[in-house]
Amino acid sequence: MLFLVAALMLLGVVLGTVAHVPPAVSAVLAAVIAVWLGVFALRERHGRRRTSSD
Repeated sequence: MLFLVAALMLLGVVLGTVAHVPPAVSAVLAAVIAVWLGVFALRERHGRRRTSSD
């Protein structure tokens, strides 16, 4: 949960600066955030499967 909060805070910072940085930088940052959230989702899904089978 803490990772999700940090990701949302980082997204807010990026969205706040998106008007001041080139579009390429914004695209790279968006990709980094998307990968981070994807990894988080996979870890959560994997963790829930492990605990439900015990």
